Amino acid sequence: MKKIKEFIWPVIGLGAVVVSVYLLWHLLKGLSFADVKASLAAIPPHRYALAVASTLVAYGALAWYDRIALLHLGVKGISWLFVSVCSFTTYALSHNIGASVFSGAVVRYRAYTSKGLTAPQVAVLVALCSFTFGLGTAFLGGLVLVLEPELLQRVASLLPPVLASPTTARLVGFGLLGFVALYVVGSILHFRPLHVRSFKIEYPRPNIMGRQLIAAPLELLGAAGIIYFALPEAGNPGFLVVLAVFLASFSVALVSNAPGGIGVFELVFITAMPDLPKTDVLAAVLIFRLFYLLIPFALAIGVVLLFERGRLADALRGKAQSPGNVPPPPVDGPGITPNLTDVKVRKAV
Repeated sequence: MKKIKEFIWPVIGLGAVVVSVYLLWHLLKGLSFADVKASLAAIPPHRYALAVASTLVAYGALAWYDRIALLHLGVKGISWLFVSVCSFTTYALSHNIGASVFSGAVVRYRAYTSKGLTAPQVAVLVALCSFTFGLGTAFLGGLVLVLEPELLQRVASLLPPVLASPTTARLVGFGLLGFVALYVVGSILHFRPLHVRSFKIEYPRPNIMGRQLIAAPLELLGAAGIIYFALPEAGNPGFLVVLAVFLASFSVALVSNAPGGIGVFELVFITAMPDLPKTDVLAAVLIFRLFYLLIPFALAIGVVLLFERGRLADALRGKAQSPGNVPPPPVDGPGITPNLTDVKVRKAV
């Protein structure tokens, strides 16, 4: 039974890709490669530069996720450069591969244990980074749904009518913001920890929570900015609309478990942009995939190869790895603490 469960999510992911690509093919039927190429060529150089800057902002914020988690654990002595490279590699792989539990957790484990962190500490770091991303999505998604609840009607064809209703959208938005508010209050007032199976979930210190509420929205704003700047200025619906559509598309792609969100992300995004030519929207999505996914993926593979070659060379020379200034596993300290007898990484971003 356990082996069967291991295949369920990959099968669901591949099924989502097949269905989405089929629907996307019907949506884009009639478009030519020359049209898409012309749309790409029509993007001004300064907007390409702004899209690159947005990519750097997004990955810089992702590196901050790891730094926040290390501060939460009380870990010191690991340079910003190492943390940034580790975070970049982790997300570049997990965004493309899709199996984030393997790609994200394994890369972090290999990297941070070389700096002296224990497996439970890495598990806490992975879980906190995942929660930080979810917190940012809930915060921005809630704001968008409360301020512009009618935006869900852009994807009404992909949703049940009750979910596309502005009233329902606004209620969902308030619910998301209420979750964020509860988290903020719990951190400030030091609410009692929650126990979920083998995890003990404790509210982080307010200074950690405050950093999370800045880093997570910043990453999502940067990622959405890539597409916003790649869209044509004429007829551009505005950043708030692009952000709302991006959050919906990215969330659906994650839930689908499709590798890299292939087909799923494009289907939702293009469907939600009926007021722009499909070729222009497709060109913007391709720029997003290139800047945010493909180029980082290629660089991440090189980083992993160099890191593993260095580890192998050290092993062959018999060099012992120095642990650095790392505290003991946070069994009783703040954090999301796994049961040390049964360490399980539930989710990684």
